[in-house]
Amino acid sequence: MSLGRTDTSTIGRWWWTVDRWTIAAIFALIAIGVLLTMAASPAVADRIGTDSFHFIRRQFVFLVPAVLVMLGVSLLNPKQVRRLGVLGYCASVLLLVAVLLFAPEIKGSTRWLSLAGITIQPSEFAKPTFAIIAAWMFAEGRLNPGFPGRAIACFLYAMVAGLLLKQPDVGQTLVITAIFAVQFFLAGLPMLLVVVGGVLAVLGGISAYFVFGHVQTRVDRFLDPSGDGAYQVTTALNAFKSGGLLGRGPGEGRIKLVLPDAHTDFILAVGGEEFGVALCLFVLLLFAFIVLRGFARLMKDENLFVVLASAGLLVQFGLQAIINMASTLRLMPTKGMTLPFISYGGSSMLALALGMGMVLALTRKRYGDEELEQ
Repeated sequence: MSLGRTDTSTIGRWWWTVDRWTIAAIFALIAIGVLLTMAASPAVADRIGTDSFHFIRRQFVFLVPAVLVMLGVSLLNPKQVRRLGVLGYCASVLLLVAVLLFAPEIKGSTRWLSLAGITIQPSEFAKPTFAIIAAWMFAEGRLNPGFPGRAIACFLYAMVAGLLLKQPDVGQTLVITAIFAVQFFLAGLPMLLVVVGGVLAVLGGISAYFVFGHVQTRVDRFLDPSGDGAYQVTTALNAFKSGGLLGRGPGEGRIKLVLPDAHTDFILAVGGEEFGVALCLFVLLLFAFIVLRGFARLMKDENLFVVLASAGLLVQFGLQAIINMASTLRLMPTKGMTLPFISYGGSSMLALALGMGMVLALTRKRYGDEELEQ
């Protein structure tokens, strides 16, 4: 099939308007994720007494639909992305309520819901869809002074943040808050409210330490790395030391045999031991490239909704990567958050694919009729 510049088909127009460099970087992350999942998950499967390829098979079950979702969503125009975001947000809120009512408590929290034999984490889908609906409200508020866009956006934020804290899931609440704060700032937040927001953020962090026991435990472990509760991070750091610059070689890692959550939260440590710091730096560069290139393309866009929505989605993507890597390197208290497109996790993979598909759709070059469909 030839995709010339004169091709006016849906696929033809998509090919010449989508950011192919960003797609290539995302596929590079996915390829690294497959490689590291194959390296880390057999040891985890053996420890829990299941088939060595259990997690690998399950990851591929979610990987194929995730890629299709990302590419399919990237075909949409801004108006269709907005509709998808609204529907997704409403569904996510309903599922978050269902989690509180019906989900079993696991390790002191209720975050996972079983539907038709598939376990999903609704909070993962709340992040990208909230970014879309909040951006729409902020944009409408700026373009139509009589429309209470800010008030509605604040209400939507309070609702999803309250449901997340009820689980409790402070980490996901932090990401939602970052999305909301960045979008509010870009939409024209007065400086007085910026200062007030900063003070409230500090007070919120202090309150979380005293209100949520697991937050206090993780902060205390971070401040006292010699304590008994720092086993995971200490083991992860030993993996990086063992790997050095170029690593021990594929399949030669040993620390993954004793590292809990080696296939999820600490998968970067597995990569560090087997493929060295070189791979970790390459992963960091891929994340930085995707986020910075996305913001560079936004600087050329005059559609406020597109700018706010894409900025929120890129902040979510970048912040999630930072939190995972910083936790693994003991630069911040540990937080169970996946490394985008690399860690094992079905809900995370699908939600990230949805979010990045929206970014690709919103940052496409638009001409003629497509400008009218915004």
